[in-house]
Amino acid sequence: MSLVLAIEIDGDGAHPAAWRRAAHPPSELLGPRRVRHVAEIAERAGFTLATLDDDLLPPGGHGPAGRIGAVERAAFIAASTSVLSVAPVVSTTYSEPFHVSSQLASLDHVAVGRAGWVVATSPQPEAAAAWGRPAADPVQEAADAVRVVRALWDSWEDDAVIRDVATGRYLDRDRLHYVDFTGATYSVKGPAIVPRPPQGQLVVLAPAGLAPDGEVDVALVGGADVEAVRRAAAATTTARTFAEIEVALDTSTVDGADRVEDLARHAPWPSAGRLRYTGGPGGLVALLRDLDGHGGVDGVRLHPLVLDEDLAVLSQHVVPALIGAGLAARPVPGASLRQSLRLHRPKNRFALPGGPA
Repeated sequence: MSLVLAIEIDGDGAHPAAWRRAAHPPSELLGPRRVRHVAEIAERAGFTLATLDDDLLPPGGHGPAGRIGAVERAAFIAASTSVLSVAPVVSTTYSEPFHVSSQLASLDHVAVGRAGWVVATSPQPEAAAAWGRPAADPVQEAADAVRVVRALWDSWEDDAVIRDVATGRYLDRDRLHYVDFTGATYSVKGPAIVPRPPQGQLVVLAPAGLAPDGEVDVALVGGADVEAVRRAAAATTTARTFAEIEVALDTSTVDGADRVEDLARHAPWPSAGRLRYTGGPGGLVALLRDLDGHGGVDGVRLHPLVLDEDLAVLSQHVVPALIGAGLAARPVPGASLRQSLRLHRPKNRFALPGGPA
């Protein structure tokens, strides 16, 4: 299996001061043209997946402090693209699993099967103060939330919508099911209010260890070097693993290291526990080749230092080189995200044996 290429496209880049090197005025960051423009570049380049960061708190104080919800932006991107899959970050700490399930199922319908979910938590004291209650146990809540959301996606069988004009029935009530979940902090009865997603279950991505491996499709693994990434990937039992890599690439006019130094005058680039690469596009291709051959990962999620600068290098030099060498492949038109990851479409847990797959 070739490497699956994903890219994080929230904001202006991975560096807190990335906006200072952006190719657009700060006032355009939240506009639809900017969102569509970045997504279209990623799609034309050959990326399979774009992710959108989000949190209950606004971004840090080094630049524009506004942010539009990741699910809303993902829906806009899904309607503006044809083969690029999209996965918003949705925190489970203060979000009701019933609402998360409905939002993401709706997104998958808009995307015609090209949607995923990046699971996250919000353990910051500022989030607790804004919400009015402390987080009981963010990790346990995340595990419970993923289980509930997955169960709710199955609470409608695939053929629950019958549209029977003769009897005036839109649904077959026997094909809707209660999930009857009771956890430490909440309970959910169900069923969902949105039909089962086109993929059956959206692709669930999560940092390794945040949720049970059996409930996660793609574990996101990091590490200070390639060996650390290999160890982290080997420690997971999820169906797929993606390496998290921050990149500061050499452009035609300035080295990546110089760009990092320039932004360091305004703010440090804090470590997020990810592998970090600084240098030319050829070196990044070699790094990804090494990970593909010996790293035990199925894909990578790239976090550009400055989106406007690094995405251009990625789309012109890195991704074409990977595809040309057979290390990566463009997503196939009409394919779901599950198909792009070579993951089967799961059967509904409530469906009777022998029923429709």
